[in-house]
Amino acid sequence: MSETTVTVVGNTATQVQYRETGEGVPVARFRLAVTARRRDRHGEGWTDGPTSFYTVWARRSLATNIAASVSVGEPLLVHGRLRVREEVRDGEPPRFSADIDAMAVGHDLARGTAAFRRLARANPALTAPSSDRKPP
Repeated sequence: MSETTVTVVGNTATQVQYRETGEGVPVARFRLAVTARRRDRHGEGWTDGPTSFYTVWARRSLATNIAASVSVGEPLLVHGRLRVREEVRDGEPPRFSADIDAMAVGHDLARGTAAFRRLARANPALTAPSSDRKPP
């Protein structure tokens, strides 16, 4: 079965919740609000449609970068795998929620500016001398 990938444009609705798993893997989670805008034929303006909310999950370096870069209310683009979950509780009809396992997240530059900073990554092979390696 192939996975469903989506790209959604919306605004950050909640603070980013950041944590590390028991294995030390960084995980970030936040809610994204997506509101469709439609042209009003009669008033010749724009009207807002219904708002959909998605829970966005990120792992590893993407999670760390999101936690350092994203705040509530900021316009974002999120690209990732769509997951629909069904919750069944006793005596209640089933509830559905949509999650996105993010592969890429960025600010919407159609609505503002951003400054990108590349992170310097240490290469262990260059920084830690090995006992079996000859010095240069």
